[in-house]
Amino acid sequence: MSDLINGLLGGNAAFLMVIVVLGLAALGFYMARSRAMASGGGDRRNLHSLPNYYGWNAAMMTAVPALGVLVIWLLAQPMMIESAVFKTIPESAIPEGSSRGLVMSDVRRLADGLDVIVQRGVMDAEQVTTLDAGATDLRATLAAEGVALGSAVEQPVLDAAQMYRAQSSTGRFWMVALVTVIALAGFVFSLRVTNADFRARNVVEKGILALLILSASLAILTTVGIVLSMLFESINFFRLHSWTDFFFGSTWAPNFRGDSDLSILPLLWGTLYISIIALLVAVPIGLFSAIYLSEYAGPKVRSAAKPLLEILAGIPTIVYGLFALLTVGPALVNIFGRGEDGLLGVEWMSGATSVLTAGLVMGIMLIPFVSSLSDDIINAVPQSMRDGSLGLGATHSETIRQVVIPAALPGIMGAILLAASRAIGETMIVVLGAGAIAKISGNPLEAMTTITTRIVSQLTGDTNFASPETLVAFALGLTLFVLTLGLNVIALYIVRKYREQYD
Repeated sequence: MSDLINGLLGGNAAFLMVIVVLGLAALGFYMARSRAMASGGGDRRNLHSLPNYYGWNAAMMTAVPALGVLVIWLLAQPMMIESAVFKTIPESAIPEGSSRGLVMSDVRRLADGLDVIVQRGVMDAEQVTTLDAGATDLRATLAAEGVALGSAVEQPVLDAAQMYRAQSSTGRFWMVALVTVIALAGFVFSLRVTNADFRARNVVEKGILALLILSASLAILTTVGIVLSMLFESINFFRLHSWTDFFFGSTWAPNFRGDSDLSILPLLWGTLYISIIALLVAVPIGLFSAIYLSEYAGPKVRSAAKPLLEILAGIPTIVYGLFALLTVGPALVNIFGRGEDGLLGVEWMSGATSVLTAGLVMGIMLIPFVSSLSDDIINAVPQSMRDGSLGLGATHSETIRQVVIPAALPGIMGAILLAASRAIGETMIVVLGAGAIAKISGNPLEAMTTITTRIVSQLTGDTNFASPETLVAFALGLTLFVLTLGLNVIALYIVRKYREQYD
């Protein structure tokens, strides 16, 4: 039975089960609605709730528990299977310089590749089950089907992949069986309780309330999960590397073959330096444009200028990075980096990548964040405040400076904070515009790098998550999270103090 279900469903079992459950829920909707009308003698006035509530009750009882179990199963099954297979890999199967985690990656790729050759008819299921790594060139066979392996397949890896496939197949069978039983049970139960006196509306409203609470909780749970995952991996990093060197050292020099200097200070300096330059560009331009659009521009100018300004927010960051590398960087080199041929007659800039290049382009990218949000906030200031100021004899500019801007300051601070967080977390513009050199320098014409760029670099390719050079990415991410959280706290404190003075 298990082989039959897996043969029919294969890797699409979860998707097909979603279709089946939703179809059964739709059937339950119409059957419960009809059953309710029949129990009320065909007159909806005899029912406690409207007919549709009975239908929605049946659909919810059928779909929600079954889909909930399906989601939990899909999340838990891979972790349980990998944990079981992980323990079976012998030490002899781990090449020198590799790790058990990298071998497990090969096991997953091999298991997926074996499924591919079965689905395409290259081998049948029995042949795949009895494969011998020494008698068959599996690497060449899989390569012909588009599945690439990093090295020749050893028998322990093949055995682990076969175990992975077997447990995945068993898991799919029980998933299909359990989800089907739960959906049918909800379907039958919802029809049995459907009658004229059943309080379907109350049940449906409570169910919707529970779903809303769950949806609202997902953001909090996701944040908690992210923080905990970074925290645990950061603890593993500090067990292998000194925290004093990480926070107080002055050199970033990861070395996968020996001791490494992994200090965050050069990366933190580059991050803050580039972000400050970006904000010095974005905040004045964005705020002044918001004041003009909301207080001075006519309807025609506003309707044309605001959409054009907001187009900047829709440009992919990789395009901004190319703009920095191909246009802004060479333009700065022509000014600062050509010696006697340069406009200034000095050579301060040796290449197109620099802090100033990335900061200027990032500032252009952040203008819509500051401008659009500030414009909406300024427009939200009550017109009565403007009229009162003008009635007391203040000019238009004095009203804006002394009434409108102070009233909108909390929202403007939020817009600036959003832009600062966006600048701190930017990656592509920094990669292409600022370079990849980690150092502490005050010269904005030199190349530097940021925390986000190093996180990407440390986690690129086949990585060993037991080494300090990889685990440091989580420590960097946690530090970046604490940094942005601190900015939020400071901004809230400033806004509250200002509100006390303004009120």
